[in-house]
Amino acid sequence: MTAASPPALRDRLGIVGQLADARITVLQKGYLNDEGAAVATLARLRTAAGKDALAIPQLWGLVDTAPLYEKPEDSDARPLREHELQWAEQAFHTALGLWAVHQQSRRTGMHQGTRAPSGQLGAAVRRLMPTHEITEPVHKRFVRAGTAPNWPRLGQRLRDLVVLLRQHDVPLDYGLLAEQLYTWQQPGGPHTVRAAWGRSFHAYRPADPAGAETGTTSDTTRSSDTDKDAS
Repeated sequence: MTAASPPALRDRLGIVGQLADARITVLQKGYLNDEGAAVATLARLRTAAGKDALAIPQLWGLVDTAPLYEKPEDSDARPLREHELQWAEQAFHTALGLWAVHQQSRRTGMHQGTRAPSGQLGAAVRRLMPTHEITEPVHKRFVRAGTAPNWPRLGQRLRDLVVLLRQHDVPLDYGLLAEQLYTWQQPGGPHTVRAAWGRSFHAYRPADPAGAETGTTSDTTRSSDTDKDAS
């Protein structure tokens, strides 16, 4: 029996990435406008970051996932099967939980759904490093995420990376991340996603030739941070 081919990443977002992008966009707007419901939702979503979201009852029904269960509008597409729905729910909730950690106490949107190369995980991590240099502690965390042996470890290691991105106000495309997390759970998926993260890391180039977009290499939290919605 031959091994299954790794799944291909979509040229455009599928239902999981589209739904994550849509829900996060609304929540982010509410959070930045200091709406109480959005602030409270983020506090609850953060409990899912790096954990098995489906095993946390407090998250059940917190964010509407009905589109995952509906028949796609595209007549050629089929509804997700039971195991695919589990992958989709895990990817969706994990992406929202990671974004909630990333957005905490930040007054600009940490989700940027532009599909731009700079929004990919590898490119975002590269922005933490000086131009033409590799910061080994940051690189090590990135490699650990890429080589995570299972879903729980992947969530924990992505959370570690998101904390670094948050410290330096480096945004991420969470619709794309949700789609990649869905792909990761499929047979051969880790290889496909790992390759995409590696390519975006090596391909990133700062927009400013002087390196204005590159981040600092500090691994500590900024002392000026406030946490108005800590949980």
